[in-house]
Amino acid sequence: MIRFLGITFWIVALAQVAFAQSGNNFTAGSPWELDSLHGVLHAVNRTDAPHPIRLGNENIRAIYEACSRAPIALIANHTSRIPETGGRQSTHLADSLLSLGMDIRKVFAPEHGFRGDAHNGAHIEDEFDVKTGLPLISLHGTFQKPTPEMLADVRMILFDIQDVGARFYTYLSTLFLAMEAAAENGKVLVVLDRPNPHGHQLAGPIVESKWTSFVGKIPVPILHGMTLGEMAQMINGEGWLSNGIACDLIVIPCEGYAHSDRWFPTISPSPNLPTDESIALYPSLCLFEPTQASIGRGTPYPFECIGFPGMPTGSYAFTPQPVEGAAPFPKHDGILCSGQNLKSLGRSWIEGSSGFDLNWVARYADIWNEVHPQQPFVKTPSSFGRLSGSDAFVEAFDQHSPSPIVLPDWTAELIDFHKKQAPYWLYPMQR
Repeated sequence: MIRFLGITFWIVALAQVAFAQSGNNFTAGSPWELDSLHGVLHAVNRTDAPHPIRLGNENIRAIYEACSRAPIALIANHTSRIPETGGRQSTHLADSLLSLGMDIRKVFAPEHGFRGDAHNGAHIEDEFDVKTGLPLISLHGTFQKPTPEMLADVRMILFDIQDVGARFYTYLSTLFLAMEAAAENGKVLVVLDRPNPHGHQLAGPIVESKWTSFVGKIPVPILHGMTLGEMAQMINGEGWLSNGIACDLIVIPCEGYAHSDRWFPTISPSPNLPTDESIALYPSLCLFEPTQASIGRGTPYPFECIGFPGMPTGSYAFTPQPVEGAAPFPKHDGILCSGQNLKSLGRSWIEGSSGFDLNWVARYADIWNEVHPQQPFVKTPSSFGRLSGSDAFVEAFDQHSPSPIVLPDWTAELIDFHKKQAPYWLYPMQR
């Protein structure tokens, strides 16, 4: 069951029809273009919203109507703040709902914790919020999915977290597991929707079932181009939950958003994505994580640079150092790395109609293989497989010959995924 609050059905229908009419021909008049060289399906033109986009969590009336006086669990973190508007100060969703007398029983915290100050992969412990006294239950520690016992005293689950639109950014998996827990335990899940900074493009291979993990729970490309509200609808509609069950789902959408809009969050979604440029570059650079190259963790510019010690070429140098809460154990700790600063590339991708290129990984692998022919560039192939989601991608890097790495072509599966999205879109592609 899927319900919408705070938006009229004709707007939803209009968005879905516009998407469906774009088809897969990408002819004149289509809002889509295909960049087969980089494996990106993207908006013809980027746009700017004429008015501030209103987040789902700003529609307090719709939230109140959806939840009434039901006991509630929040899935929230430091980004779950209602933006400042009309002189009103920014407030956390938990504080706002408690001030209205709503029955908030607990908060589930995702990766990086409730306050967003834990490094990637950190084991998050249960605790109590100092300000509200609410129990903070970790979904990135012993459990990744709420248990029946955790949900026994609630009726509704409110999900309000800023995502960045990449499949391996784990908030999508947290949403998936929350939907599954809600469906299994007869709870209602409410998504307070937000824009996707990469909502203008689809890119990268679709995860194969062999590589299903917490960084790839469902068969979507690296960039799926959807908001989490739209994605929740697709998870239900495609029967991806365990045994094909469906979650009782309510989506409270954004207002004034189109996928072609340039939009970035005002609050950093995690410690190593502090800038718009880092968010723009992240999907293309994340596959460097299980390799010999550093992508700037432990520097002031995470996900804005690439390099490794002794690289024979490169115009930029950096030395990773431990950073509490962001990179306590950075790769190449204290060792000078040579490479490139990609901030200007990130800026050009923000301004342009598309921005994604996994060839960066192949280029650096080729350089590494020339310098270190006996030492593999990919240090942990299993992690590389989980991030890429593709056997063909893993095999392309599993070579010892001096010939350049050639990436597989995933454009056909990207177009197929594009077709499947049509029934689930809430917002127009092109403004």
